[in-house]
This record gives sequence, structure tokens and C-alpha cells, in this order.
Amino acid sequence: MKDSRPAEDGSAIRRRRVCPDCGGRFTTFERVQLRDLVVVKKSGRKVPFDRDKLLRSVEIAVRKRNVDPERIDRAVTGIVRQLESSGETEIPSAEVGRLVMEALKSLDDVAYVRFASVYRNFREAKDFHDVLGELKVDEDID
Repeated sequence: MKDSRPAEDGSAIRRRRVCPDCGGRFTTFERVQLRDLVVVKKSGRKVPFDRDKLLRSVEIAVRKRNVDPERIDRAVTGIVRQLESSGETEIPSAEVGRLVMEALKSLDDVAYVRFASVYRNFREAKDFHDVLGELKVDEDID
């Protein structure tokens, strides 16, 4: 190991390493995991929680939007912390979706609507209108 330091607000450790065979250098990130989380799907099926899958979902929603990747990573880390600190090991997928919606609302309105259209399974244009109405109500409150 070449170097080790905290990263991502202390929730991960960044390590610079050297391959003993080829001498190549690379970086690894080690995250603190409080407990093993399981996501309970609508069908009742249980799958291990996957931070990378959560990150990919958020990245898809913000694709081609001008959102700083660091803000995306902080949002995902915040969601994971909320899930881990809930005290539950089995988390309904709807709860994960709700937390993502909350995070996206503060990141980017278009990403919020994109995610909502998939998460809430939009069927018609009226569904988009309803979500835009939710955004307008929140702006009126601010």
C-alpha cells in the first residue's frame, strides 16, 4: 500500500496501491458498511442492497443534465446512510425509491420527473402533469 486517507466525508477510505507483480498503481475505495441490507421487491423477492445499482439509477435520471458528479455521489451516500441508520435490515423497494425521489428533487427537476415516470409507472401525459404540479407546489412553499 502506498497511501491511505479518508474520502467522501469520512464514509470511505481511499487507498493508493501498487501491484506486487507488475508495479502498476491503482486506487481502491473501501466503504464502511454498518449492516447488510436486503431490498424487498414488490413481488416479495429479496435481493441484497447494491450501492452501485442505486448510483447507476440516479446517474440514468441525471444523464445529460448539468449535475456535478460529486453532488450525485453525496446524494447516494446520504440515501445509504439513511437506510443503514433506519435500524431495519429489510428495506421495501418503495422506500428506496422514495428516498431517491427526495434526493433528485434537490438535485435536478428534470431528473426528478424522469425517475418519477419510471418509479411511479406513468401511463399517460396526465401523470407527468401531476408530478410537475408537485414540483410547483414545493417551489411555492420555498
